[in-house]
Amino acid sequence: PSFGRRSGKGLWFFGIGILAGICLLLLVPAEDPTAVSAKFFGAGTLILIACLGLSHFLIQYSAGSVNQTLSLTVFGIRNTARRAGRSLTIVAMLACGSFLVIAVGANRQDPLARAGDRSSGTGGFAFFGESSLPLLHDLNTESGRSQYGLSEEDTRGVSVVPLRLRPGDEASCLNLNRAQIPQLLGIPEDKLAERNAFSFAAAQKGFDIRKGWNLLKEKLPEDVIPGIADQATIQWALGKSLGGRILYTDEHGNPIQVQLVASLSHSILQGSILIAEDHFVRLFPSISGYQQFLVDAPAEQKENRAQTLQYALQDIGWQLTPAAERLAAFTAVENTYLSIFQLLGGLGLILGAAGVAVVVLRNVLERRSELALLQAVGFPPASLRLLVLSEHWLLLLLGLGSGVVSGLLAVLPQLLSRNSEIPYASLLGTLLAMIGIGILWIWLAGFLALRGNLLRALQNE
Repeated sequence: PSFGRRSGKGLWFFGIGILAGICLLLLVPAEDPTAVSAKFFGAGTLILIACLGLSHFLIQYSAGSVNQTLSLTVFGIRNTARRAGRSLTIVAMLACGSFLVIAVGANRQDPLARAGDRSSGTGGFAFFGESSLPLLHDLNTESGRSQYGLSEEDTRGVSVVPLRLRPGDEASCLNLNRAQIPQLLGIPEDKLAERNAFSFAAAQKGFDIRKGWNLLKEKLPEDVIPGIADQATIQWALGKSLGGRILYTDEHGNPIQVQLVASLSHSILQGSILIAEDHFVRLFPSISGYQQFLVDAPAEQKENRAQTLQYALQDIGWQLTPAAERLAAFTAVENTYLSIFQLLGGLGLILGAAGVAVVVLRNVLERRSELALLQAVGFPPASLRLLVLSEHWLLLLLGLGSGVVSGLLAVLPQLLSRNSEIPYASLLGTLLAMIGIGILWIWLAGFLALRGNLLRALQNE
């Protein structure tokens, strides 16, 4: 085969893009999931550039290749290089649109997926409870329940994990302001460790993430205690990373620093810094009782149990929220932003598909005399429409293929994570729909351009 002078440019871009993507993955360190995601997204972008370079080469190659058994379809494919820059623009629009659809869509979270699992964002708990006044008695014991007029039958199957609360700034995604001193929760880490509740996203370098909640027992320098927070809280609400410290003042006026040693993945505990209950009691001895609660309840009777508890504890302002509903409120904010970017990607796909139609229409109108000659020598209109379709389906496949390959690399960490819920069906449906729409646009544009008497175009020759 013979290659055009500009064919080498595409191969250069392809080689440089592939090499740069590999170097980014191998040489750039990543300490937490956010950095890992950013690294793979950058590598995916570089691979997208490489795929566009390869597309440019293939378009040029199709023009320079020689085929002794030249069919109508091959002849149509070779015609894509007649306006190589115009063809590459369409490929780039389709590629960028499909890249955004996949890269953004794969990060969407379904708060109801596996909501009952201990490893999910609900921790497997049925309800998240709050009270205006502190709860002073243990609802897991008979003596504690009797203080509030509750019998064993009223709370059968119910288990409560109480959390001590020091009020502070709301540090969840529901607060648009940067939290300065977020609220502290003193948690009984052993109870959460027994349940293996929630999933840990990452741990600070030098700490073993497999220890889970026992990381709150780690020994740190004097006046520094270990803390855990939701990944979104650390990154967005606090603007920190693992290993960062937050300054507090205990009840004696002494400064104390909470060091973030681990992060949780999308949990209902978003908005708070979690420390061991023993540290909490030592630092804030005057804060008695509990004001937040994680509640287990039997699935078939959880609504009845919730009503019973709320009635018995109404004097302290007890309020229960379904754990899945609370998680959905946090996730909705993130999904809204993702929907905006996904909409932009979908718009890019639509514009790319429409762009293919414009290119088809313009190319065919510019070549009506050529097509008229083909019709004059015996090609029927159906064959001419097939010729037009074969000229441009390659652009459609190159664009979508480039976006899909680079997009899958960009979201590879999410694909490999056992805690992620990738909406494969909706992503595949979107791409298949765009292929169908693109083919429809090509056929429609070819039909409109070829209608009428083409033979009259020969009169101008």
